[in-house]
Amino acid sequence: MAPELRIDTGLQQRLEQRLKLAPQIIQSIEILQLPTMALEELVHQEMADNPVLEMEEAGVSPDGAPEEPNSAPAEEEPEDPIQREIDEEWREFFGERPRRPDQEASDRKQQAMLNTAARPVSLQEYVLAQFRLLEVDERTGAAGADIIQNLDDSGYLRTPLEELAGGSEGRFSLEDAEEALGLVQTLDPPGVGARDIRECLLLQISPGENDLARELIEGHLEDVEENRLPQVSKKTGRSIDEIKEAVKFISHLNPRPGAAISGSTAPRIVPDVVVEYTDDGYEVRLEDNYVPNLAISRLYEKLAASKDAAESTRKYLKDKIRSARWLIDAIEQRKTTLYRVACAIVEFQKYFLDCGLSSLRPLRMQEVADEVGVHVSTVSRAIADKYIQTPRGIFPLKYFFTGGITDGGGEGRTWRTVKQEIKDLIEAEDSSDPLSDEEVAEKLEEKGYSVARRTVAKYRKALGIPSSRRRKSY
Repeated sequence: MAPELRIDTGLQQRLEQRLKLAPQIIQSIEILQLPTMALEELVHQEMADNPVLEMEEAGVSPDGAPEEPNSAPAEEEPEDPIQREIDEEWREFFGERPRRPDQEASDRKQQAMLNTAARPVSLQEYVLAQFRLLEVDERTGAAGADIIQNLDDSGYLRTPLEELAGGSEGRFSLEDAEEALGLVQTLDPPGVGARDIRECLLLQISPGENDLARELIEGHLEDVEENRLPQVSKKTGRSIDEIKEAVKFISHLNPRPGAAISGSTAPRIVPDVVVEYTDDGYEVRLEDNYVPNLAISRLYEKLAASKDAAESTRKYLKDKIRSARWLIDAIEQRKTTLYRVACAIVEFQKYFLDCGLSSLRPLRMQEVADEVGVHVSTVSRAIADKYIQTPRGIFPLKYFFTGGITDGGGEGRTWRTVKQEIKDLIEAEDSSDPLSDEEVAEKLEEKGYSVARRTVAKYRKALGIPSSRRRKSY
C-alpha cells in the first residue's frame, strides 16, 4: 500500500543577503538614459506633481527675494488720474485693452498651437479625397472606400478583391470592387492601387507611349532586373541600344508611388551635445537649454521646518523636498557624466572631426569607461538615444563606437571605412567590365585591408550595390 501524501503550509525564518538598489540610484540610472527632450518632459511632469519644485529665474536671489539693481531707479512722478483715464479711453478706442493674466496665458497657448506643425495627410486620406469627387453609385463608393483603406504605405493593394467583397456584409459585390479598383487606379499618384510591381509600372505608362517598355514590363521584367539585355534583345528582336533606351525609361517609373505621400514624418532630432571648433581646439558643451534649472522653494522649506505646521504637513513636505533633491542631484550627475563621456569620445575621434570618415578609428565602450573612470554600463546608458552635433554633421553617440581591422601600417580602420573603400572602388570601376567581389577583396588587400570575399559581398549588399553582373553595361 502506497504511503499517504500530505501537503501542508508552515512558517519559517531564513537569514539571507540581497543586493538592492536604492530608489535614488534607480532614478539616477533612468535619468542618465533619457535624451534631452524626454528629460524636459519628465521635469515638467515632476514640477506638476511636486509643489516644492520651482524654476530658477534670473534676477532672483537665493532667498527668493528680487535682487537689488546696481543703480537706484529714478523717482517716478505721481500718476495723473485724469491722464490715466484719457489713456484708457484711447486704448479702448483702438482695441488695446489692458491684458489680463489669463488672457496672456491664452495667447501663449494660441501661439504654441499656431507654431505646431499640422498632422501630415496620409496616403489613404489623399486618395479618398479624390475618390469622393467621382460620381459613383453607393455600392461602388463603398467598395472604393474599402479598397483605399487597405492600401499599404507603398500604394499597393495586397488584399484580394474576393476577400474584400466577401467581408463587406453585402454592401458591394466582386463586380463592384473590380469597377471601384479601376477608378482608384486612375487617381494620383500614378500607379496607386496596383496589386504587383508589373501592374504598378504599367499604370504609369500612358496608352500608346513607349510600347517597347510596356512589352519589357509585361514579359521580360526578370531579365531586365538581372541585366540580361542580350537575351532580351534576342527574344524581342530589338537592338541593344533600343533595349537600353526602354530600360532607361522604365528606371524613371516609381515602383512605390505611395511612398511620396505618407502620414509618417521624420522624427525631430535635438542634439544633446554640441562640438564646435575654436582657436583652442574642439569645445564640447551640453545642449540643455530645453531643461529648466530646478530649485526647491524656500517657502516650503521654512514651512517644513516650522513647528507651527501640522505634523502631517511637515512630513508631506519633507518627503517632497527629499524627492526634489534626488531629482536635482540626478540631473546634475547626468550632466557631469554625459559631458565627461562626450569629451572622451571627441578626444578619441579627433582625427575623424579633422579629416572625415576615413579617419574614424575603432573604439570600444570599455576604452571610454576607463578614460572617464566609470563602469562600461554607465557609458552605454549615457550614450543611449543621444545625438552629438559636430562640424561634420549630427551623429548618434553610438556612431563612434565600432569595431574594425588593422591595415598594413598597423593603423586601426573601422568597418565603416572598409565600406567606404568598397564603394569608392566600385564607383571607379570600368562599367563594361565591373569588378567581382573577389577582385574587390584583392584590391583591398593591396591597400592593406585583409577582407574576405564574403565580407565584401555582405557590405556591398548593405550599401545597396548590385552584383557585378547587374552592374555591367553593354
